Amino acid sequence: MTVRHQIPPRLSVIVPAYNEEATLQSVITKVLAIPGIFEVVIVDDCSTDRTKQIAETLASENQSIVRVIRHPVNRGKTEALKTGFAASSGNIVIVQDADLEYDPAEIAHVIDPIVRGVADVVFGSRFQVRKAARVLYFYHYLANVGLTFISNMLTNLNLTDVETGYKAFRGEIIRKMVISSSGFGFEIEVTAKIAKLHCVIYEVPISYYGRTYQEGKKIGAKDGFAALWYVVKYNVLTTLESSYVQLPALED
Repeated sequence: MTVRHQIPPRLSVIVPAYNEEATLQSVITKVLAIPGIFEVVIVDDCSTDRTKQIAETLASENQSIVRVIRHPVNRGKTEALKTGFAASSGNIVIVQDADLEYDPAEIAHVIDPIVRGVADVVFGSRFQVRKAARVLYFYHYLANVGLTFISNMLTNLNLTDVETGYKAFRGEIIRKMVISSSGFGFEIEVTAKIAKLHCVIYEVPISYYGRTYQEGKKIGAKDGFAALWYVVKYNVLTTLESSYVQLPALED
């Protein structure tokens, strides 16, 4: 399918946050600098530090753009994203992590194929380096390459970075998607379901400023094993019809 019509961008930025008091204000400040930003939805996943207070201050100072939703208990990143997607109303929706591993200054670059009307979904690839990528854990690299390879085999896509945190969507697609994974399962699940829908998918190079575990990185080995199960579950055992509340319209 080919997307032919340009859409005036009304960008919704979803920011899941759990104990990110050190970086949240910097992230939101950078997001608010994006020209034409429509809305920012911060989902505080029951943080135990000052994340809630910082988020509420940012919302108070930017009432027309920034909203805060707080989970009463910690539910994990995927649940935070589901909450944010449901609360969004922009015609383009992108995920922005609250930890500065991804630079908000590159959001305009990531969403550009959707804005130009040539894509339904865009992944920002950390392996097609735009400016810089921090050198970190080799076993994380191997796990990502392995998961991407297995996912590609089942989706018949040629993605380079299925686990990237920068994913942008036409709003209708992500809001109508049924998301049922947990923890960090969103990345695998959403990839399987956009493949089933035959979305027009682009990858663009991004920079990556990763963190060590000492600096607050949260994903671990158990998340990698869970991802293997999700690859099978959402590609082999899940139908297109059960993947969406209502099938989004794609343009021919």
